[in-house]
Amino acid sequence: MDQLDLEKSLSALIGDDKISIDRSDIESHSIDKWLVGNPPDVVAFAETTDDVVRVIKFAHKNQVPVTTRGAGVGYVGGAVPMHGGIVLSVARMNKIKEISPEDGIAVVEPGVITGNLQDAVKEFGYFYPPDPASLRECSMGGNVATNAGGPRCLKYGVTRHYILGLEVVLADGSVAKLGGRCHKNKTGFDLIGMFVGSEGLLGIVTEITCRLIPSPPTRAMLSATFASFADAAKTVQNILGSGYLPAALEIADKFTLSAARNHVGSEMIPDGEAFLLVELDGQFESVALEVDALAELIKENGSLTISVAKDEKGCDDIWEIRRAFSYSLRATGLTKLNEDIVVPRGRLVELVNFCEDLQEEINMPIACFGHAGDGNIHVNVMVEDIEREENRVQSDQALDRLFKKVISMNGVVSGEHGIGIAKKKWFNEALDSGALNLHQILKSALDPNSVLNPGKFI
Repeated sequence: MDQLDLEKSLSALIGDDKISIDRSDIESHSIDKWLVGNPPDVVAFAETTDDVVRVIKFAHKNQVPVTTRGAGVGYVGGAVPMHGGIVLSVARMNKIKEISPEDGIAVVEPGVITGNLQDAVKEFGYFYPPDPASLRECSMGGNVATNAGGPRCLKYGVTRHYILGLEVVLADGSVAKLGGRCHKNKTGFDLIGMFVGSEGLLGIVTEITCRLIPSPPTRAMLSATFASFADAAKTVQNILGSGYLPAALEIADKFTLSAARNHVGSEMIPDGEAFLLVELDGQFESVALEVDALAELIKENGSLTISVAKDEKGCDDIWEIRRAFSYSLRATGLTKLNEDIVVPRGRLVELVNFCEDLQEEINMPIACFGHAGDGNIHVNVMVEDIEREENRVQSDQALDRLFKKVISMNGVVSGEHGIGIAKKKWFNEALDSGALNLHQILKSALDPNSVLNPGKFI
């Protein structure tokens, strides 16, 4: 079916104002934050579940590929329509349908921006904890698709822990309602868990029922620098081993700190070759006691500098240091290949030592920072002039060595971003044959003609 016939058929199904073949729409929906894109034939802007059902039934009948897209801020090409066809955007499905403090839930459409949901429930004294770095840009549907996390997942968990119910349109256009409003539910298989993290390969989420928790009344933060990454990593273990469970526990290496000093100024980033950030939250009395005790513990572990914040402004100032890391790496002018690998927490030093050796061998900087509390470190291979074939080949080889090292350490190749296209090459190495076979069985059962998001890792 050619582009004009496809446009005409879809317009008849859901309306002219929801279908586009304009060049600007085609281009903007051909790529996400990854490096490689591919144009769709048509962009369909769904506004209701019925719109999604109509498009999917048509695609199923006519064997037209469909790639679902939310805000398009993924890092692995998960929303790139590798086989063309239809990009089904759910960005217009952006209503917060209900906030119920009594039930401790919110019901949202997939296009709702994550930060907007957090703001809305905060007015009721409640809290939606998952906090990906892109929370002011990313959508809830994308968070469900990748099982997004963020700094707070050490204490509070990832997206899956806050999804009580889903409405899903399957590959044949049928609708399944999974779970509901109850905070406990053991009725049948964990079908919600099957769809959370499925990257649009098994169905299209059209409604999400989220679990909310009471908002902690206060927070406090500490930041510290150390002479080495090993000293900072040892302190992470001692914090957790002493019975503390921070809301966030972030770490950064010397290249990241150097880039930040160059970008935002050395006065903002204190001396040291490793950085540790600790956030506590809870009741006023307990947080006040814990932050002082933790400051002493960190000093005893050999910190070079330490800062303590006990009010909102001070906490925001410390978070500004953490947020500066990614922007500072971009400001180097190098292309930042951001890999969200995870290793067992006790092997953080081994990972960073490997990256330091690797960067010497390939003559490309590698910056490591991220979520020390759960071993989820963002390893950034920094590439100069990535358009040069020689540099691209060398960076690809570096990623290959990185992922193989991570797998050998009993780690995983993605903790937050997903597999998409970017990590497709390593998917078969990352899982054993039984798990790979189970993925194929599920995909074949739910989408036998591979209409949904084809060209990805299954």
